[in-house]
Amino acid sequence: MQYNSIQVKRDRLKFKHFQRKGYSLFCTLGREVLICTLSVATLSNAKANGISVKNMPNDSTTNMLKTEITLENVEVTGSRAPLSIRQAARMVTVLDREQIAAAPVQSVNDLLKYAVSVDVRQRGPIGAQTDVGIRGGFSEQVTILLNGINICDPQTAHNAFDFPVDLSDIERIEVLKGPAGRTYGTSSLVGAINIVTKNPSHSSADFHAEAGSFGYATVGGRVNLRQDRWNNQVSGSYIRSDGYSRSKAGHLNADYEGGKAFYQGLYDQDAVVLKWHAGLSTKGFGSNTFYSPKFDEQYERTTKFYTALQAETKNSWFHFRPSVYWNRSQDRFELIRGSETVVPFNYHRTDVFGLNLNTYFDWALGRTAIAAEFRNEDIISGNLGEPLNKKVHIHDTDRNYEYGLNRSNLSLVLEHNVILKRFTLSAGFIGVKNTWNEMPFTLYPGIDVSYRFGENLKVYASYNASLRMPSFTELYYSVGGHKADKYLKPEELQAVEAGVKYLTPAFSTTASLFYHRCRNMIDWIMRSHSEDEVWESVNHTRVNSLGFETDVMLDFQRIFPAQRYLGKLNVGYSYIDEDKHEIMGIKSRSALEYLRHKLVATLQTNITKKLSFWLSYRFQDRAGTYQDANGEVQDYSPYSLFDARLSWNEPMTTFYVEANNLFDADYVDYGNVPQPGTWIMVGAKWHINL
Repeated sequence: MQYNSIQVKRDRLKFKHFQRKGYSLFCTLGREVLICTLSVATLSNAKANGISVKNMPNDSTTNMLKTEITLENVEVTGSRAPLSIRQAARMVTVLDREQIAAAPVQSVNDLLKYAVSVDVRQRGPIGAQTDVGIRGGFSEQVTILLNGINICDPQTAHNAFDFPVDLSDIERIEVLKGPAGRTYGTSSLVGAINIVTKNPSHSSADFHAEAGSFGYATVGGRVNLRQDRWNNQVSGSYIRSDGYSRSKAGHLNADYEGGKAFYQGLYDQDAVVLKWHAGLSTKGFGSNTFYSPKFDEQYERTTKFYTALQAETKNSWFHFRPSVYWNRSQDRFELIRGSETVVPFNYHRTDVFGLNLNTYFDWALGRTAIAAEFRNEDIISGNLGEPLNKKVHIHDTDRNYEYGLNRSNLSLVLEHNVILKRFTLSAGFIGVKNTWNEMPFTLYPGIDVSYRFGENLKVYASYNASLRMPSFTELYYSVGGHKADKYLKPEELQAVEAGVKYLTPAFSTTASLFYHRCRNMIDWIMRSHSEDEVWESVNHTRVNSLGFETDVMLDFQRIFPAQRYLGKLNVGYSYIDEDKHEIMGIKSRSALEYLRHKLVATLQTNITKKLSFWLSYRFQDRAGTYQDANGEVQDYSPYSLFDARLSWNEPMTTFYVEANNLFDADYVDYGNVPQPGTWIMVGAKWHINL
């Protein structure tokens, strides 16, 4: 810009990029200022689904500002009728695109380790097999969703995180803590995790590749084509590893190989939006001593196929949101790898069909939602269920599926939301009828209330009830030292919670206190005084949990704008205590093995303009015991882990090196399954606008 001292009127000063420097204000004295970028950003983010439709580079200061402006307007599913984060009466933890891109992780499972009160228990790395619990609950009690579609496997939750999508496909991850039956139906006893995929606003292509310790390698890519009202996206990835351990015989027993393929489409017109997806996930992995310490060459192969069609009308006051889906899961387990003549393999095939009819409408007294869901779950198996009238051949084998079980679930939901300037109330119930075990029609109510003091402070309280149907494995797995009870009752949970949230661009904090009262909790136990030491599936009478969690975020770039090195610091802590302790002579497999203490801290720094560094620390102290390979009872030992990531960021390219378990700590999430030591990876990502 040139300044002419002869003219009385000075030239206008145009800011095309606002850098938020401390001296910027002094450069504008005596000048007419046009802030072009801010005007465009404000107009372009007037939509309710702001950040969900934008393709933002990870390290742009301008885009950080846009994210903060629109974050409160992102619709999340903390209630049956969608509300913005600002309006929602329940607290929903959102892991956004920026966090996903920056973290030193290889799977969704790894990313959830940084969420407070989320218990990620790995049997193998890079997503081989992971159980995820919330607030003292275990994996069977959490609903897993892909774009709002329930993808839980009624056979078992051990492989629930076999997503067909790669991390690069994900827009955000929503974690709803506490009973979520009113929002997500059955199985959401202690919470729900919803994976939301990207929907870029323009045509683009992305590619990535990684390699590292233990023969680890992965490659993948995604192509998105956008034209007028249509959007089509295809992605795929392949991953493999030799594993980090060997059996006593010297064979690999933690190796991994798998692939993912995903297609999603969208058609957006004036009256309706149509969305659909189809995905495939397949993997085979050495199962080490996952299910029995007596056998160290177990192996498992799973294949999962997902389809869904969703629609939503765009009427200004009445919204109809139907969806239909079909998921298929196939599983083969080998107790002794490759030796079916010694111990026959276990084969299972599960099909789940679902139909959701959701409506919500706005009127003078608020927003009302009415919904109905029908879900049919069917399994045919080599050892789970009742004898089949007609056997079904198992593909590529000389065996048949001889057992099976079919059950249907009908859910009805009514919910009303009162949304005022500072006050939000969401109340309703879910009614459930399941054909299994002649379950009667049962109502589970819930109410959430929040009040906002000014723009930054919110307090909230809630009461919610929910249920969880037993899995097919809990009902019928009676082989290999197990004895199941097909007459198990559903688990039921009542929860109360109260909390506070304070939010500013530079500092935010949340704190909550919760109490869970669970009855008929299902667990596998072993009675040491019994002549036959077998694991039995049983209903515990009651388990009560009292917990506290808090997290704090500091944005040093806003607190100290003159410096550019320190980014965001996040610290979270959770504490849980359960009053149902192990009875003398009774060993519990999972229900009483919960995270008593969890501390998570992450720090993002900028070494130079293009070089960034992420460091995370995690401390966990687990309650409960396990039986080692020698039959001795051991307490879980607390452990600390450090992860780090160094990244060089160009506008369209990123190069990085990352390390998990930086200081080579020894630890277990499950007894008898040691986790890997230091794991180092290097990788690169490329983005192309088409």
